Amino acid sequence: MQAIWRVLGSLRNYGLISLGALISLLLLTVTNAVTPQLFRWAIDQGIVKQDLQIVIYSAAWMVAAAIARGVFNFGQSYLAESASQGVAYDLRNKIFSKIQNLSFSYHDQSQTSQLLTRVTNDIEQIRTFIGTSLIQVIGGVVTLVAIAVLLLVMNWELALISLTVVPLSAWLMARFVTRNDQIFRQVQEKLSELNAVLQENLIGIRVVKAFVRESAEKSRYTSLNDELVTANMKTIRAIRSTFPFIFLLSNLVTLAVFGYGGAQIIRDSFSIGELVAFNSYLVLIFQPILLIGFAAPAIAQAAASAARIYEVVDATIDIRDRPDAIAFDTCGGRITFENVSFRYPGATTEILKNVSFETKPKELIAVLGMTGSGKSTIMNLIPRFYDVTRGAIRIDGRDVRDFTLKSLRTHIGIVFQETTLFSGTLRENIAYAKPKALLEEVIEVAKTAQIHDFITSLPDGYETIVGERGVGLSGGQKQRIAIARTLLTDYSILILDDSTSAVDAKTAAEIQAALDDMMRQKACVTFVVAQRISTVKNADRIFLIDQGRLAAQGTHEELMQTSPLYGAILESQVKKQGDRGVRV
Repeated sequence: MQAIWRVLGSLRNYGLISLGALISLLLLTVTNAVTPQLFRWAIDQGIVKQDLQIVIYSAAWMVAAAIARGVFNFGQSYLAESASQGVAYDLRNKIFSKIQNLSFSYHDQSQTSQLLTRVTNDIEQIRTFIGTSLIQVIGGVVTLVAIAVLLLVMNWELALISLTVVPLSAWLMARFVTRNDQIFRQVQEKLSELNAVLQENLIGIRVVKAFVRESAEKSRYTSLNDELVTANMKTIRAIRSTFPFIFLLSNLVTLAVFGYGGAQIIRDSFSIGELVAFNSYLVLIFQPILLIGFAAPAIAQAAASAARIYEVVDATIDIRDRPDAIAFDTCGGRITFENVSFRYPGATTEILKNVSFETKPKELIAVLGMTGSGKSTIMNLIPRFYDVTRGAIRIDGRDVRDFTLKSLRTHIGIVFQETTLFSGTLRENIAYAKPKALLEEVIEVAKTAQIHDFITSLPDGYETIVGERGVGLSGGQKQRIAIARTLLTDYSILILDDSTSAVDAKTAAEIQAALDDMMRQKACVTFVVAQRISTVKNADRIFLIDQGRLAAQGTHEELMQTSPLYGAILESQVKKQGDRGVRV
């Protein structure tokens, strides 16, 4: 329940609204408490004594009380819902902001569907709790206290009989919540798993159809859907095993009150009007007990959801600025790896082992190696997407951890292996990191990336809307848009991580030729994870990575003479390109 208390603490941001809801609730309780007394007055002083004027007066006051109940009920419901919407708004912003700041290592280990469920369904559970269940619980407690006092004043013997249901019901509710907390948490987890399958299927629907796996996907989804239903049925069984006892208690108490109260009426120690009023108060006692009972599952669900939300909010940010971090504003071009070793969080083996090198100003470095050798990992360490396990990375003699993340990453332009485009126009995607860029600037980098002619051939040109995840564009087209997007940034260090793998050899050569002058003029140093021989040949130096180690370095000609592994890699590429009919 600690997470629930944290959620309730956020209501401080909406103090006036919450206070208004509480005042409306108290006034509603007062009008509810007055109504049975009006019934007693009408019966004992009006009907029994045949005084029509008292009957009319009591009826008029009952109408006024009914109107007041409607107004106060609307007020407390509206204001409570308003506060709940505010809390949900704050939580959505808080968790989204935290997701933006979490390190790559967190996202590597977290499912997207889990985060989506927490931002949507879990927050909705909390909103429902604050807007409905919380006001029910507070209203129930206030009503119970007020009515208990009135009953004791009216007839303490009947009151004691009536109030026996309260501690018994409270014990059943507490037992229900403590025993079934894990069940409600399991429901949220099963929902997340179901959302994960749905998300994977929607993203990979073309693969599903290509491999005729529709039936298998249906079976997988149905299986998880069955598990979700089973988990939900557990919660229903838990509810059904608790609430019938509360209903039974309320019925037994009602019978006892009628029996004992009827006997007192016969002995003339209790009036018919008092018994009617007392019975009305019984309803007002049982109603909050039942409302609290029905709120208990929502409280349990909200507690589970709040715990899941605060797991993200409280998650440790592995990569953060040092207290004395400085801005990275100039780059001389000397990037040094000093005995760098790296192991991914949660892994048992190191992906990089004692890697050491130093670049020179304006140098073009090609990084070559077999799949899984650690090429991309080296590139990810420079902008501090991860921090080294051992050793240090320096820029012009200064440890990259001494710079603020924002300034460091602002001056590092990187094109990833996997291209991600966002909803919006082609122009907006190219200008993603520089939204106010002029169209002329966008066109210039598009020409360099050899994508301008394609864009202008489209009916809407640069204002063409990009489909979801770039659907409608080829892999090569998306890569070229990604290259243009990076070239538009204020980079000092440029990293091209296999950025032309989906582009044909001719276009790749044209991109490389257009990039060469720009890279050497603007970038203080350029890294290219290379897969094509043309890129390797143009590089000032080539770093050959093998099983996480820097196996060799040198020019193309030097490595041809000294490195058998380099020769084998190039031979395989020459053969592959020769099989495709490409002249190297």
